[in-house]
Amino acid sequence: MDRMLYIAMSGASQTMLAQGVNAHNLANATTTGFREDLLSFTDEGLQGDGFPSRVYAAADQPGVNLQPGSIMTTGNELDVAINGPGWIAVRAADGTEGYTRAGDLRVLPTGELVNGAGHAVMGNSGGPIALPPSEKVEVGVDGTITVRPSGQTPAALAVVDRIKLVNPDPAQLVKGPDGLMRLSDGAAAPPDAAVTLVSGALEGSNVNTLDAMVNMIELARQFELQVQLMKTAEENDQSSTQIMNIA
Repeated sequence: MDRMLYIAMSGASQTMLAQGVNAHNLANATTTGFREDLLSFTDEGLQGDGFPSRVYAAADQPGVNLQPGSIMTTGNELDVAINGPGWIAVRAADGTEGYTRAGDLRVLPTGELVNGAGHAVMGNSGGPIALPPSEKVEVGVDGTITVRPSGQTPAALAVVDRIKLVNPDPAQLVKGPDGLMRLSDGAAAPPDAAVTLVSGALEGSNVNTLDAMVNMIELARQFELQVQLMKTAEENDQSSTQIMNIA
């Protein structure tokens, strides 16, 4: 069988992986604080005895696009957006600490402060933030959370905690399957007082929908080309068989 078949098959499978990553980005083009997954193709030469005669394609995810998304004003007092570099520390489903730019906060009936994805927001006190029954909640530019307890006068304000804001080295960040960023060594980043928030606003996804649509078309054409090569390899194999039968 023609070796072209294996090259085309490898190219088609890697193109499908790339299409999956691109589709995931496109599906999250409107997700608050989403960071685009990057993908590239590399060539892998066939290793073994004799001279290299075949080069296969390999899809690789080199990292995440950390460019900021656009900030949209919402007017919601619990919506916050990072002003510049930095991250909001949250507790992941597995209990570890992760980092996100999604500041669509809300208070559960239990008083726990979570974001839209359901991740508990971490405080500088060292644990998830829990709020008492309150009539009003305000988040300051430095992440300080001030509440007016239920039944109290407007002047009876109390500082509950401060959102843990961090700004680790981007080179040390990796993205997990849950969409949260973490330090590559598994450690927890220290709070950074220089990170500030914009209240009443949310940061959108940094996915460029136009680029994602163009990539989708290009990958579809690449996949079609690889399938056509596999068909050509099959036709060549059939022709060779017929020639051998005649001989």
